[in-house]
Amino acid sequence: MKAINPATGELIRDYPEMPGEEVARRLATAADAFALWRQNSFAERTARLHALAAALRQRKEELALLITDEMGKPVVQSEAEIEKCAWVCDYYVEHGPRMLLETPVETDALRSCIRCEPLGPVLAVMPWNFPFWQVFRFAAPAVMAGNVAVLKHASNVPGCALAIEDLFRQAEFMPGVMTSLLVPSSRIEDLIASPHIRAVTLTGSEQAGSRVASLAGREIKKTVLELGGSDPFIVLSDIDPELAAAMALDARMINTGQSCIAAKRFIVEEPLAGRFEEAIVEKVEGLVVGDPHDRQTHIGPLAREDLLEELDRLVARSLAAGASLRVGGRRLDRPGYFYAPTVLGDVQPGMPVFDEETFGPVIAVTRAADRQQAIELANRSRYGLGATVLAHDIEEAQRSIVPALEAGSVFVNGPVKSDPRLPFGGIKHSGYGRELAEFGIREFVNVKTVWIGSPPVGAAADNRRPTE
Repeated sequence: MKAINPATGELIRDYPEMPGEEVARRLATAADAFALWRQNSFAERTARLHALAAALRQRKEELALLITDEMGKPVVQSEAEIEKCAWVCDYYVEHGPRMLLETPVETDALRSCIRCEPLGPVLAVMPWNFPFWQVFRFAAPAVMAGNVAVLKHASNVPGCALAIEDLFRQAEFMPGVMTSLLVPSSRIEDLIASPHIRAVTLTGSEQAGSRVASLAGREIKKTVLELGGSDPFIVLSDIDPELAAAMALDARMINTGQSCIAAKRFIVEEPLAGRFEEAIVEKVEGLVVGDPHDRQTHIGPLAREDLLEELDRLVARSLAAGASLRVGGRRLDRPGYFYAPTVLGDVQPGMPVFDEETFGPVIAVTRAADRQQAIELANRSRYGLGATVLAHDIEEAQRSIVPALEAGSVFVNGPVKSDPRLPFGGIKHSGYGRELAEFGIREFVNVKTVWIGSPPVGAAADNRRPTE
């Protein structure tokens, strides 16, 4: 398991792969921890989550540098990621117990109710692009619900995986509530098959999600999948092009464009398209590309060399298919895995940058004759994670555009983001299930129906001895 600095291409550290005996021991510890953790009161769970938020904030600078070193995120964004992890802990400290309370229901019973009970150890297969946030947005609600987490993190961020386990230790969770396994993806099948694992959550690629869902289905284990996205960003003609370009830049370039919910297909009504392209090219040319440790840097390296090569291929194939290059479009001649911020015009369905998920700083602009065609183009994708609409008439957008878009989230006049207060997830090939909010905390619980009738009466009851 190699941690390589993507800004330099140099090895940070080798981490030995955990042998089978160590993995088995850790899985057994997780199962033992679940038997105890599930019995803890909400007060104890909230106390530990509160301590976890405090540990994150106390170590924010250290952890942010770890993110930046292992996957290249600009350090200011890495710090924001750690702060967001603390926020999701705070959110479930405040709201989690209420979301899990026993709910009485009026039926023909003397008493009936619905209980939310934990499932057990949940295997979390997590990605590198938000190496702390993706884990914490699953773990905070899952642990509050009484589950324990078994983390199989991306192989290029092993230091982050071990740091997450250490944070739980620092917050005085019992051993096994958060367990990190340093193993390659080739061993996921054995992990899912383990009798200690009760459910699986994955954030990752479409291909990885399909494989994990198939393996878990064979074992009859619950899954939640948050997969790729090719999010549309619709710009209607009544929007100021400068404001639209500024918002588009934020929506696309966060984390150097390496985000499932980053806007990737910019669909602009024809009357505005030319001015929008001019404005976005000017803003892209002003981005600072460089050392992710520098607080002035906007765009850092891609996380791995193979990701850089794949992005370069997608852009080249799209240009060959008729897209026009406005700016960028090349690997930068410097150490590390840097790609020039890029704007492509004349993008059409059938081109790789329209059809595929592009992970990197590439803006693909497609022109639409009107809003109806913009909607059709937005939905012309196998993905359905998020969508953004920029519109002056927000009532009309909410009435006619929002319901028509095939996505798990639609944001009007703002970039798509994950927020602990709102459910997060996609449809179509972007996955299923939801994270965050009340929906997320109930994904990994047994929603148990309890029906209680009156005690039976009759001869048997009459013959009982009185209690002494």
